[in-house]
Amino acid sequence: MYLAEKDKEGPVLIAEISKKKKIPLKFLENILLELKKADILDSKKGKGGGYFFKLPPAKIKLAKIIRLVDGPIALLPCVSLNFYEKCKSCDEKCCGLNKVMIEVRDATLAILEHKTVADITDKNM
Repeated sequence: MYLAEKDKEGPVLIAEISKKKKIPLKFLENILLELKKADILDSKKGKGGGYFFKLPPAKIKLAKIIRLVDGPIALLPCVSLNFYEKCKSCDEKCCGLNKVMIEVRDATLAILEHKTVADITDKNM
């Protein structure tokens, strides 16, 4: 959120984000590196350096960010679209929980695939 709010101001130092959002520096470094590897962020070294979005925050879907940082959006592995795993000793065709969790996944994705990083900034609240 902080990077999106500062998007027009140029690169943001990791120490600034850490201090303003009270996020441990090492933890934040890992997250930012993952986002950089995924081509969501880029960085600039030296004076005036820091992290910045490669694309405008309004073009970056929240679902993509959440999958990168937290993993599957689905609450159960047997209903995940990108991280599917069959549950042990379960027949998905007659599992009531599976059917409900597919609905939960679809409803969640309907929101997260249409919301962007720009939607979660303080500027939009």
